[in-house]
Amino acid sequence: MAISDKVIVTCALTGVLTDPTKFNVPVTPTEMADATEQAYNAGASVVHCHFRNQAPGLEAFPTWDLQQVGDILKAIRERVSDIIICMSTGIVGNDLSGPISCLEAFQPEMAACNAGSLNYLKIRKDGSWAWPPIMFDNPVEKVATFAEVMKKNNIVPEFECFDTGIVRSVSMFKANGMFAGEAHVSFVMGVDSGMPANSDLLPILINELPDKSHWQVIATGPGREKVWDLHQKCIDLGGNVRTGLEDTFYLPSGEKASNNGQLISELVKRVRASGREPATISEARHILGTK
Repeated sequence: MAISDKVIVTCALTGVLTDPTKFNVPVTPTEMADATEQAYNAGASVVHCHFRNQAPGLEAFPTWDLQQVGDILKAIRERVSDIIICMSTGIVGNDLSGPISCLEAFQPEMAACNAGSLNYLKIRKDGSWAWPPIMFDNPVEKVATFAEVMKKNNIVPEFECFDTGIVRSVSMFKANGMFAGEAHVSFVMGVDSGMPANSDLLPILINELPDKSHWQVIATGPGREKVWDLHQKCIDLGGNVRTGLEDTFYLPSGEKASNNGQLISELVKRVRASGREPATISEARHILGTK
C-alpha cells in the first residue's frame, strides 16, 4: 500500500478537568505510560498529551511544571521509545510562559496550536450555564507567538480549529509566513458552541484548507453515534484519525471504554475495513515531516 494511503492514528490520552476519581483517565507518569503502550499496541503512532497536576486533590487540573511534565514524558519514552508526542499548549489568558517553557525544554515533534478564539459554552436543559461562560482566547498575536517558538524548536504545529472561520484562517497564517510547509489541521467538532459533530460539514471544511494539508477530526460531545459517524466519514474522505479518553468515553456499541487501547482498537478496525492501513511511526514521521 502506498504511504499516501496510510492513516495516521492519534490517541488523545487524557484531557483536563475530567475528575479522575469518577472517570478512568490517566494522570500519573505510570498511568500515562500504560495508556501510551495500550494505544501503540492498538495501532496509534501519535499520542496527544495534556499534563495533569500530580498534587493530591489537584489531578483534574493542568500543570506546566517542568519536573512533573518531564517525569511523564520520561515514563512514556521508557515504555514506547519511538512514539510521536504531540504536546498540548492550550491556555486561557496572556501568560504563555508555562507552555512555552515546556516546548523549549522538551522539544516534542508536534504541538497543538489553537488557531482562533471561541466562547466556550454549555447550557443545561433549564437554560442555565453548565459552567460560567469562558472565552478561550487565541488572538493572532498568541497564535503567532506559539508558531514562532515551534518554528525555532523544529516542532510541527497542529492547528486546532473549533469553527469554520478558524479553519479558513490557517491559509492566512501560511500566506503571512507564520508557518512554513504543509499544514496539519484538526477539525474540533462537537463542542456545543463550536462546529457541530455533523459529518456533512467535512467536505466543506476540507475545501477551505491550504493545498497539501494533512487533516483529522477531533470528534467530541455526548452523541456516540455522531462521534463514530464522524470517524467513519473522516476515513472515507482520506483523513487521519484521532480518538482517546480526552475526546470520548464511549465505544460504538455504547459501552463505556475502560482504557485508551479499546478506543484505538475500534478506530483501527474501521480504518482496515475501509481498505486502508494505520501508518507506522516511521511512516507517520515521513508524512508529517517531523524531525
